[in-house]
This record gives sequence, C-alpha cells and structure tokens, in this order.
Amino acid sequence: MKEPQSGALPSSPWHLLRGPIGHISLRLKRRTVISGIWLLAVALVLITAGLAIGRYPVSLGDLPLTLLGRADERLSLVVLEWRLPRIAGALLCGAALAVAGALLQSVTRNPLGSPDLVGLDAGAQTGVLLTIICTGGGFAGIAAGAFGGGVLTALFVGSLSRSANGLPQLRLVVVGIGVSAMLHAVNTWLMLTADLHRALLAAGWRAGSLVEIDASTLAFAAIPFLVLLSAAIAVSRSLRQLELGDELALAHGIAVARSRIAAVVIAVGLTATTTAICGPIPFVALVAPQLARLTMGTSGLAVLPSALVGAMSLLSVDLFARLAFSDVQMPVGALTACFGGAYFGWLLWRETKTGVF
Repeated sequence: MKEPQSGALPSSPWHLLRGPIGHISLRLKRRTVISGIWLLAVALVLITAGLAIGRYPVSLGDLPLTLLGRADERLSLVVLEWRLPRIAGALLCGAALAVAGALLQSVTRNPLGSPDLVGLDAGAQTGVLLTIICTGGGFAGIAAGAFGGGVLTALFVGSLSRSANGLPQLRLVVVGIGVSAMLHAVNTWLMLTADLHRALLAAGWRAGSLVEIDASTLAFAAIPFLVLLSAAIAVSRSLRQLELGDELALAHGIAVARSRIAAVVIAVGLTATTTAICGPIPFVALVAPQLARLTMGTSGLAVLPSALVGAMSLLSVDLFARLAFSDVQMPVGALTACFGGAYFGWLLWRETKTGVF
C-alpha cells in the first residue's frame, strides 16, 4: 500500500488513506459541543461513584462535607486519602496518555502511531527499570529515567526511519514496532537479572497501577502535565496544517520539522510523566484519540476531546477494577490491555464486514 502523504487522520487503523479535511459545518460543531457536555456529565457521575462506592460506602449527603473537611476522621481517611488521589491520578494519567497518542497519530498520520507501538512507552520503561535497579527508585529519579529513556528511544527510532525522502510516516510506525519489541525483551532481561528486592519493586511498578498514588505525587506531576498540555494545544494548530500536506503547511508559514519535533518531545514528556506516576498503562494512548474523533465527530488532531475521553476511559476502567475485584488489588494496566484487545477485535470484525479485508 502506498504511504499516505496528506489528508485527514483516519478514524480506523485499516483506512490509511482518506480524503482531505473539508470545512467543519455548524452541525458538526453542535455535535462536538453536545458530545463534550455528555462526556463531562458522565465523568462527573464516575467521579461521584468512585468517591462514594466501595468497601466503605459513603452516602451522597456525607460526601460534600467530607470533601470540605467537616466529616469524621474515618470518612476523611477513606475519601480524601484513599479514593480521591486515585481518581485524580486516573484522570491525570488518562488525559496525558490520550494527548500523547493524539500527537503521535497526527505526526505519523497513522492511527496506529502511539507510545505503545512506536517504542516510547517501552523506552520509558527501560529508563525506569535501570533507575530502580541502579539507584533503588525515588519519584524524581524514576521521572528522569522515564523521560531519558523515551527521548533516547525517539531519537533511535527517528534515525532508523529516515530515508532519502525524509521521515516516512508508515516506516516510522513499522520501525517503532520493531524497536518496541526489542526493548520489551531488554526489560524482561533486566527484571530476570536484577537483585530480588529491586526486581520485586520493579515488577509491582511494571504492572501499571494507580493504588500507590498519593497527594504529594499528584502535586509533583500536575505542574509538568499542565505545561505539556498547554504546549500540546499550542502546537496543535501547526499539526492540523501538516495533516493537509507539507507543501500546504509550508505555504502557510508552518515550520514543518520544528512542529513535528515539538510534538514528539511533548508526547515523550506526557508518556514519561504517566510512566513515573503509575507505570505502563497500555492501549489508552492508542484507543482514546480514535474514540474522541468518533464521539465528537471530528477529523484530524483533537487535543482537548482526546484528553477528556482518555481521562474518562482510564477512570472507568480503574473504577471497574476496584469494584469488581475488591478482594485483590487488580492493576489497571492489565484491564486496559484486555479492553484494548477487545476493541481491536471488534474493529477488525467491523472492517471485515465492510469489505476492507
């Protein structure tokens, strides 16, 4: 298949060719606004349910008093110290992963371009594992290791993907999948050869869980996330121009190479932030931007809708993990992998029915 060089980002991984983006109608804008309001309402319901439901139920009447710090010590412990940081972490990490995925899918012009598949997630894991094995961990060290591993992986994948025609987007995805597989093998070797205590520590982190998130971790991570989200919104206009083709973007005064490099750096930062907080969470960065485009009725890059869908998706999966497996601490990463695989199975079935395969 000839690699697409222009056109809107497809909403399906199997449609790699699509016509150019047309004008957005008033009807489409109305649908986007209505869909956004519905998603916010659902997110509010999920947040309320996450705070109130559990092994220690909290009534809706006591919930506002607890959030204001006027409830008894037991309710404050359950809501403010156990459940609220976990919910906030799910919202933060889900939004960060979804925005990172949306940026990479726009840069590669391929809905399969995400930190999971192009190697950024695996590179961040390698950096964190090396940090844990060599130094024993610490949030600052883990964050630095995740960012360094992601940046080095992005540089390595980019150098291998370059050709006489520049940086072909489809080739970037294929090379990233290969590098990701190699890094996963390296990560397994690091786990097998590490000291037992540190290997167990790394294994717990590698499962991808929101259980250990606390208020201090969120406060430390919120600042880089807000900065990176603002940067993603700023660069999104240039990336939408690039989706129409490099020639048209150059004609509008867009710095093509600089915009792509900025988008990749932002995606690495968001992935590293999430990896440092809760470990690897697969498939959210891959699926959430596609669901955002389908839900909002948009084409191409959509930063804020992707962040909203990603936050709500990870929150709903983590709430399911906490309520359905109340006797064990089920890692949310295991469930996102299951749901992500089921999504792609459904997608393959749908595309088979339409005659793509």
